[in-house]
Formats: sequence, structure tokens, C-alpha cells
Amino acid sequence: MILRDATPTDAPVLAAIYGHHVLHGLGTFEEIPPSSDEMATRLEGVRSRGLPYLVAQTDRVIGFAYANPFRLRAAYRYAAEDSVYVAPEVLGRGIGKALLQGVIDRSAALGLRQLIAVIGDSGNAGSIGLHRSLGFEPGGVLRAVGFKHGRWVDIVMMQKALDGGGASAPSTGGLTLGE
Repeated sequence: MILRDATPTDAPVLAAIYGHHVLHGLGTFEEIPPSSDEMATRLEGVRSRGLPYLVAQTDRVIGFAYANPFRLRAAYRYAAEDSVYVAPEVLGRGIGKALLQGVIDRSAALGLRQLIAVIGDSGNAGSIGLHRSLGFEPGGVLRAVGFKHGRWVDIVMMQKALDGGGASAPSTGGLTLGE
């Protein structure tokens, strides 16, 4: 398996992997799978900010992960939110961990200080365990904030400090955001 930067030609497989999770899981609160064109637009949005968007590839793309701004106000410019999705037939084989570690490393290299996980479903042991295994700490649970597949769904917040986190002021880096 190799990790590489995602390209627009990956959009159809990104849409297929993500679409499965939209339709069958609670890790995302989207309910209608985005098209390949929409996934290409989202990919470009991440890349235009200089943030990492990685794919795991064997003979085909089997997963992806990326970082997006946590919020768009300027004071959040040192924080990003991660997302990780793996093809259902290869879950539990370390692909998500390799992808997320790549996003962590690249986010730290950009000068970011916090990586935030917003995990759909407090029962999502796979994603919670993945993030915990890479040093994310619990940040709290927001109860019943989504309604999907006929039930209320929590979100679990987790956080990983990068390069000392909030222990010192940043000297460089940060994202270009809104206000």
C-alpha cells in the first residue's frame, strides 16, 4: 500500500467509498451521497488551502483522509478537522491509521497546532479507537445532535495537540481563513 496525494481523477472512487458510508453508516451526517463532481470540488477546496488530502492505494484506491479548516474565523487558523474513510471490504487492516498518521504529519508540518476529530456516533468504536491510538484525547460528546437512519446520533469530539499545541504562541503557519 502506498499513500499519495489525491488527484481529481480519484473523485469517482472517493465518491464510491464515501457514498457507502453515507448510505450505511453514522460516521457522516450526510444522507445523500455526493457525486463524483462534488467530490472533485471538495478535493479542490482542501487542496486550495494547502491542506493534506491523501489516498491509500494498492492496485486501486482503498481509502482517503484529509484535513479541513475546523472553523472559518481567523482565530481558528491553527486548527483543522480530520476525516478518514476506508472502503468497507478493507476496514480493520490499518489503512485508516496509516492515512490519519499521514494527515497528522502533514498538518504539523504546516504549523497547525490542533487537529480535531468530530466523530459521528458515540458507538463508533472503530473511529474512536483509531483516533485514540494516534494520541487524540476525548473532548466531549454532543448528545442527539443528528437524526439519521431513524435514530438520534451523538457526535464525539476528540483533539490532538500538534507541535506543543497551546503551550506557546505559534511563530509561523496557520491557514488563511475568513474574518
